Amino acid sequence: MKQFDKFYIDGRWCEPVGKESFELIDPATELPYGRVALGAREDVDRAVAAARKAFESFSQTQKEQRIELLQNVVEEFIRRQDDLMSAVTQEMGAPAALTAQTGTALQAFRQAIITLGDYSFEQMMADNIVRREPIGVCGLISAWNWPLQLLCTKLGSALAAGCTVVVKPSEYTPVSALVLAEVFDAAGVPPGVFNLVNGDGPTVGEAISRHRGIDMVSFTGSTRAGVLVAQAAADTVKRVCQELGGKSANIILPDADLEAAARFNVTRGFSNTGQSCHSPTRILVRDGQLETFLNFVRREAEKVRVGNPQDANTTMGPVVNRAQFDRIQSYIEKGVQEGARLIFGGPGRPERLDRGYFIRPTVFADVTPDMTIAQEEIFGPVLSVITYRDIDEAIQIANGTCYGLGGYIFAGDLQAARKVGERMQAGRIFLNGAPSNNVAPMGGYKQSGNGREMGVFGLEEYLEVKAMIGFASS
Repeated sequence: MKQFDKFYIDGRWCEPVGKESFELIDPATELPYGRVALGAREDVDRAVAAARKAFESFSQTQKEQRIELLQNVVEEFIRRQDDLMSAVTQEMGAPAALTAQTGTALQAFRQAIITLGDYSFEQMMADNIVRREPIGVCGLISAWNWPLQLLCTKLGSALAAGCTVVVKPSEYTPVSALVLAEVFDAAGVPPGVFNLVNGDGPTVGEAISRHRGIDMVSFTGSTRAGVLVAQAAADTVKRVCQELGGKSANIILPDADLEAAARFNVTRGFSNTGQSCHSPTRILVRDGQLETFLNFVRREAEKVRVGNPQDANTTMGPVVNRAQFDRIQSYIEKGVQEGARLIFGGPGRPERLDRGYFIRPTVFADVTPDMTIAQEEIFGPVLSVITYRDIDEAIQIANGTCYGLGGYIFAGDLQAARKVGERMQAGRIFLNGAPSNNVAPMGGYKQSGNGREMGVFGLEEYLEVKAMIGFASS
């Protein structure tokens, strides 16, 4: 049994003040493999004090110095990439072949370097000097589903801006964050610039959100937890940037390549075992094309290989924990109860897998927009196919949830697709399976959050705006 009992504060590994710990379970075997120390409010106080002290000097560094520092992080990340991927595979069940878990994290740092190199922190507006300056000490609270990518996206922007940070990863995925702390230490990140305190949301997450020494909180997680973070942060009027839940729609227009759309939706929808907030879980198909499309979907779903995430042939591993397993099973059963037609998969584990939090990749048809599985975020490998009569109805259905994180369109006529995309209420719209990138801003409408991450928009979340009036001629 491994013991992960140290935090990284002020450039060194230290004993936590808190005495509680959390058992880590391998989701593929349901067996414990370690324990991680859980922090207390006093641990957050120590980390914030270190970050505040370091901010005085780090905020005054030139962008060339921060670029050099980020380049050092990239080099150390590459050197430890196998260790980082191994940690993610064990702690949350991502297949070892899903190198996007580390590749997207590495790209976040590389993009931060590019963005910082091109960015001007000062400009003239009429006779005024307008400056953008680092906002201060930032609390970074991250989720378990993409434990490295989410955290590194925040870290890249925060450090590029000249901020110092206190990091809290999910208690379910702390090991990859601890390896990342080793990367930062080896890269020569100055003491106090990066601080890591493991813990749960009600204790460490709340302490970060409420702390008067923290100037901004960046949170990724569920909408329910995001509301709690915002409420805790309100008393100190700190900035809160949130990327929350999603229920993304994929509108397949009548002139689209149905086979390509089915292939993409199964691949993207079941990637990471469906544990992605941008996952296209609602597939909207013209009513007369339903059965043709479902034939393509069945064929693609049969190619999914569920199993041990250590195996090279596995394309879908387990979900992260028992609570998530039970939650997804309840949604699948709810879909059957409410009258949706089961096309593929269904309740229970896949055949030959009697242990581990494995889910059968599942596709429902004849789903109506008001069904539970069409409205609530399942966060698992469950897809709902919904038919529409015309474009107006398709857009109405796509916009008909409380979420607005991502949207997808498949079409032959690109101008028609653009008009549809402009009417969809979501922060990112993807055309014909276009891949994501770190230049375009990421964030949501409605209850999918506020603020943006990645690229210039992500950098500016960590900057304050200062107007200097009467200085232009000095």
